[in-house]
Amino acid sequence: MPKNQSAPGGIPSRRRMLRLAGGGLALTALGAGAGGCREDTAGAPGDGSPEATDGSSVAPAEDASGAPTEGGQAVAPLWTKTTSAQTYGDNDELVAVAGVVIATGDPLTARDARTGDQKWSPPDGAVPGAPLLLGDGTLYLASGTYDGSVRGYDPASGEQTWRSRLGEGYRQPRPIAVDGDQVYVVAEILEADGSSHTNVIAALSGSTGRVVWKEQRDLGTEQNGIHAAVVGRHLVYTDFKQNLTVRDTASGGQVWTQKTSKTNYGAFAVHGDLVIVPQGNRLQAFTLADGAPRWSVKTDRFSSFSEPAVLEDGLFVADSGKTLWHLDPRTGGEVWRSRDLADAHAPAPRQFVLAGGTLYGATDLDRRGGVHAFDAGTGALRWTFNDGTGDYHAWLVATDGTHVYALHGRKLHALPV
Repeated sequence: MPKNQSAPGGIPSRRRMLRLAGGGLALTALGAGAGGCREDTAGAPGDGSPEATDGSSVAPAEDASGAPTEGGQAVAPLWTKTTSAQTYGDNDELVAVAGVVIATGDPLTARDARTGDQKWSPPDGAVPGAPLLLGDGTLYLASGTYDGSVRGYDPASGEQTWRSRLGEGYRQPRPIAVDGDQVYVVAEILEADGSSHTNVIAALSGSTGRVVWKEQRDLGTEQNGIHAAVVGRHLVYTDFKQNLTVRDTASGGQVWTQKTSKTNYGAFAVHGDLVIVPQGNRLQAFTLADGAPRWSVKTDRFSSFSEPAVLEDGLFVADSGKTLWHLDPRTGGEVWRSRDLADAHAPAPRQFVLAGGTLYGATDLDRRGGVHAFDAGTGALRWTFNDGTGDYHAWLVATDGTHVYALHGRKLHALPV
């Protein structure tokens, strides 16, 4: 879909704590987030940023096309809704598809992409924090009834179109990846006393729901914290144990696995026959067929790469030194490098979407962050949107090509492209 375990100074990052809590457990340690905020007001005092009347911070002041705005205001949202979202900082917790935008939560709700009005909600709910996986026109979810089933829905209407179970002896199967033929899940293996010390990875038929294959993972591995992707015959995934593993999608057999020296506990990127993984101050590409290193790029020794994204054949990644990189994913060659974030004293993004010639980047938890808009051709920072709520949750972005949707805590905003 990995991250240093500690923030600078050795303090565990709040985002890592949120992710660890996301394995189906209620989040309690961090307390309640900002709440009770009206949708038409959102001031965040004390951060020194100029503010628009809607609470958007400006850095610098430009509109969605990159032209300076009148009065120096950032782009204003088309609509803002308070949602039931419960997010833990993973990129697959917000999706926009088939005229709706959906955020993971309890209850899970699909909203009209144009108006923000609620369209549907599954009657049995979904597991908060579980990924929202799209494949072949179907949205796949772990059942909120915890009955051992995985379900598929038509994202436009909410109609259930598919269902599968691993069977007795397994608990809480969670989808991790999907392709045109199969849905891939992980689940706990139950012992006779109801405890679980091991887990299984399995492929379910996307047409019949039958189990195609299942393989027990090594003792000590965890079913939470997995990020996965499918490329042809290869299922590739990382986990909290610093494993990078590739399996054959037809048989489930392990093709190769290796330890990563450092990991950001987050999304990796895939392109062609490569998997691209950030490892501290090095961004490294491995061949999916055998795990052989193909290329690597280094930033300075005191910085770490964040989560990369391949968008329209371009590789985009930021580092903790506030440098934004555009690379050729085939070779690692540099297309451009931007230091606008450092010049603006703005935090680096860790999730990206591309729409209308603009690269949008969502930041983590910094109060000067939000959604940055960059010129995709040069890396120039156009503007930054922030709702000013001060919520501790990471920002998430998704796009349908017409709008960009920004989720911050329970606030969902639709921004024009």
